[in-house]
Amino acid sequence: MTGPRTSEAVTPSPRALAVPNLSVASAALWLSLTVLLAGLAYYFLGYDQGVVSVFGENTYVHEFVHDSRHFLGFPCH
Repeated sequence: MTGPRTSEAVTPSPRALAVPNLSVASAALWLSLTVLLAGLAYYFLGYDQGVVSVFGENTYVHEFVHDSRHFLGFPCH
């Protein structure tokens, strides 16, 4: 019965890194979507106070993100 030798070191073969092929238009689309989502997150976490809310005079969004607003250093009182 022949088995693998324990004295031989097995070296893994180098693997190629898979890089996506993005065109300029595709990269611009991803960048635009990322900026849009970041802007929405900034609005809801940093600016929405309830009184000047997009949703009217309710404070549901303000109360939902209240603690994260303080954690990130935004004043809200």
